[in-house]
Amino acid sequence: MIKFLDLQKINSQYADELKQVAAEVIDSGWFLQGERVKMFEQQLENYLGVNNVITCANGLDALRLILKAYIELGVMNEGDEVIVPANTFIASILAITYNRLKPVLVEPDIQTYNLDISLVEQAITPRTKAIMVVHLYGRVCWSNDLENLARKYNLKIIEDNAQAIGAYCHCVTPAKRSGSMGDAAGNSFYPGKNLGALGDAGAITTSNNELASIVRALSNYGSKEKYINEYQGLNSRTDEIQAAFLSVKLKYLDGENDIRRRIAHTYVKSINNEKIVLPLLPKQRDAHVHHLFVIRTENRDELRSYLEKNGVQALIHYPIPPHKQSAYKELNEMCLPITEKVHREVLSLPISPVMTEEEVEKVIDLLNNY
Repeated sequence: MIKFLDLQKINSQYADELKQVAAEVIDSGWFLQGERVKMFEQQLENYLGVNNVITCANGLDALRLILKAYIELGVMNEGDEVIVPANTFIASILAITYNRLKPVLVEPDIQTYNLDISLVEQAITPRTKAIMVVHLYGRVCWSNDLENLARKYNLKIIEDNAQAIGAYCHCVTPAKRSGSMGDAAGNSFYPGKNLGALGDAGAITTSNNELASIVRALSNYGSKEKYINEYQGLNSRTDEIQAAFLSVKLKYLDGENDIRRRIAHTYVKSINNEKIVLPLLPKQRDAHVHHLFVIRTENRDELRSYLEKNGVQALIHYPIPPHKQSAYKELNEMCLPITEKVHREVLSLPISPVMTEEEVEKVIDLLNNY
């Protein structure tokens, strides 16, 4: 069986380093808010080119904390609106509603699956305070038009960078990495991400020092000084051992993203089946880190079953759009045809830095013979 993502094989590449840093943390006797967290935060600041990295418990908390900090700053108030792509993973929307803000769902571009920026302006109202862009599947979602809209309407741009760490945007000069372009970004280090911990972890990245100070306090019970609580905060922290693991794995991220790109380009060049819609690759190769390689087909379940029977594991990201989930009954009657088509047809093929050429060729041959 070709696994969708072989985490054992991925982590075995640097198992000795992971075991060494784990032992060092254990021997140190210090497990939270210590030197390993500070080290990883500094490394990620340098990697992304931002002034501040605040680690937290997971990617959802990263987004929740950004929005909560803007509320504390008075930039947003309960009932204000945040524009968000309708076809995102539900965490993007959960972060908005957790803070009693209103998600305004906008359709994606069917070619890129990212937010269709040409539809954003018509969704803006006097209550709109932010645009949350999601770099879905690992492809950067950004443009000069997006920046112009944010300036014109005085909106914050928040990046959901859970899937795209390491990607570059070339429509800004000089080019910047995703997670450093907006006013703030939420990052996830869920084990299956391109930069994955061996457990849950996340981070907020921003060059706004005031926002960072509030986010850091909010993530620690609302406290900047022990037992003095300025805000009603959360307990949301990355622990020392996960930070140590992430420091090890960050060194390999760019190389592993390059392997993912190579596989993605091989898929696009070699898969030839009129029943399958392949993803559109960006002009700049490094604008996509291919966290997921997502195809579309009208007979998605049939194709998935065919692959499974022939020893290839494929997954669905994501089967039900957020506006059709029971958690958001108030949105269930919305009609978002592009989003619904995407969720009905998408299928994610195996792609990882440990796939062999033979495995890639097997996936291609199976799809071409489907």
